Amino acid sequence: MDTIHRQSSFLWEGSTLEIHLPVVLTASETGKDWTSFFEILKKSPPRKVAVHAGNLEESDSSGISLLKLIRLECENRRIQFVLFGLGEQFQYRLSISEDDSKRNKETLANSLRRSEKIGKLTIDSLLEFKYLITFTGELTVSFWRSFLHPSKIRWKDTFRVAESMGVNAFPIIAMIGFLLGLIMSFQSAIPMRRFGAEIFVANLVGLSLFRELGPLMTAFILSGRSGSAFAAELGTMKVSEEIDALTTMGLPPVQFLIIPRLVASLLMTPLLTIVFNLFGLIGGAVVLISFGFPLVTFINQVNLAVGLSDILGGLLKSYFFGMIIASIGCYRGLKTASGAGAVGESTTSAVVGSIILVSILDGIFSVLYFYLKI
Repeated sequence: MDTIHRQSSFLWEGSTLEIHLPVVLTASETGKDWTSFFEILKKSPPRKVAVHAGNLEESDSSGISLLKLIRLECENRRIQFVLFGLGEQFQYRLSISEDDSKRNKETLANSLRRSEKIGKLTIDSLLEFKYLITFTGELTVSFWRSFLHPSKIRWKDTFRVAESMGVNAFPIIAMIGFLLGLIMSFQSAIPMRRFGAEIFVANLVGLSLFRELGPLMTAFILSGRSGSAFAAELGTMKVSEEIDALTTMGLPPVQFLIIPRLVASLLMTPLLTIVFNLFGLIGGAVVLISFGFPLVTFINQVNLAVGLSDILGGLLKSYFFGMIIASIGCYRGLKTASGAGAVGESTTSAVVGSIILVSILDGIFSVLYFYLKI
């Protein structure tokens, strides 16, 4: 009698396999029931599996697992599964186990997706680093070769880029420089007036412009104006396969396209920095003149505050800033992928990358000048 109550029975009704569960279903019997069920599936798979659980009164976790495994196996083999008469307490435990299984599958899938993303990001970063090293090396060799043999530089294109980058940028550089000098003078004169030290506004404006703000603001403006233009031009050429055509004809893109832009940037960035500083001083002078100070007083204060090392230090910064702007803009242009938005993405990356690298380099220069007492 005990055997009858503790052993499941398997019966055939046409193409339907009916499984009648016993009164008590524990770990001692579920292994045998699963083996019997799997052997039946191997010999003659049914079209439908019907499990009758009306007699089931007691079951441990292995019995619930048996029901879940039978259902999963039927789903995998596309066999219809029907469960009859299962008590509410067993239905609740079965639903909990199925929810846990779904959550585990989702967690595993998410972890696999995260690991795939990490792997892809790592590979992309290594490839990007490899391409950057290759580009830097090729650009360095081409630049020094052009420096030693100036006849290899395409001067016509260089002057065209210099005109677009320098002469055409003169109005916006002058306007922003004037406004920045004006704003700095007004903002600094307000607290200095309390101590009767408005005259020292000239010292503050002069030092700030020549040492820091002049090169930095000029670089930011050129990053958004010229760096983006370099990336857009070369990106369009890359999408239209013009760069591939140059390579096919034996013309290296770095020497043919990038060196003229780099030389133009190295020439124009320091000059535009001087223009920015000059108009910034004019803006500061306007403020001090409005406070009743003569122009000669402003000029004398600037001469006392600003030395040759300050001027040359700022111009040295601007030289390296120009190199970064041209290099990053051309690099992102050559890295442009295919697609409608590829050129826009390259342009955005060029501007953001240039601004970040210019800011980092400016911080390095500030620390270096501090320790060199410049």
